[in-house]
Amino acid sequence: MTDHAGADRRIDNIEFNVSDINRSKAFYGAAFGWSFTDYGPGYTEFDDGRIKGGFTTDGEVRPGGPLVIVYAKNLALAQERLEAVGATISKPVFAFPGGRRFHFLDPDGYELAVWSAE
Repeated sequence: MTDHAGADRRIDNIEFNVSDINRSKAFYGAAFGWSFTDYGPGYTEFDDGRIKGGFTTDGEVRPGGPLVIVYAKNLALAQERLEAVGATISKPVFAFPGGRRFHFLDPDGYELAVWSAE
């Protein structure tokens, strides 16, 4: 049994319904260096080194929902990588108390954000 001590009230997993798992793996792998574990043709787990989640084709793509925010030490470099793999910047870089961030759309239309304390 997995020890979940200290995990109460913390995000444990994020799951995206996607139309093409291989496309999502290529996109997030190139943009952020995430690793993946396949569990059959309709599901793959992603791991960013801190949190895990999944891409599944078992359901309709549902863009929207909670905003997932990824941290990046270098915001400009993160934006360059995302644009290089085809992301659409949906909200340009803006300042907020504590840092700066921008929003982008992935290949299925999910909006995510990247922030930095820089």
